[in-house]
Amino acid sequence: MGYESEQVVSGQCETLIQAPVPAQVIDKGLPTAGLLAQVMVAKYADHQPLYRQSGIFERSGLAIPPSTLGQWVGQTGVALDPLVEAQKDILLARKVLHADETPVAMLDPGAGKTKRAFVWSYCTTVYDAIQAVSMTLPRAAPASMPRTFSVTGRASSSATTTQGTSNS
Repeated sequence: MGYESEQVVSGQCETLIQAPVPAQVIDKGLPTAGLLAQVMVAKYADHQPLYRQSGIFERSGLAIPPSTLGQWVGQTGVALDPLVEAQKDILLARKVLHADETPVAMLDPGAGKTKRAFVWSYCTTVYDAIQAVSMTLPRAAPASMPRTFSVTGRASSSATTTQGTSNS
């Protein structure tokens, strides 16, 4: 789970010389990029909840609580934000972009119940050379989301009006 760097002791001045440690996704954190990738893939591609991943790690001799895994997921998500923005820019450069809103139940903190929210997905067509999908859970009103997505993605207003929207 850690990184080992080569250490050399100079015989003349008795100084320890160590190779620089590569940059980490989480500064001063223990998890390597490979472990964070494993946690993210297991959570989002394999649908493994964090408590179950924690149990799997424990059977391998690593005591990593689900709360720690949750912090890692959040920090990794923040680190991936520039990649998400780059993908959004690529999507908005396409001539045809499909958009869809899907209603979901979202917990409303403090209210003790759920409220209706919408997940918006944007994707290229099946005929496009680039196959890409971007999803967002906005805080704005559902009707304003296509315009908000395109404005924050630095697209022109004409690109916004040519986007197809279908309600589910």
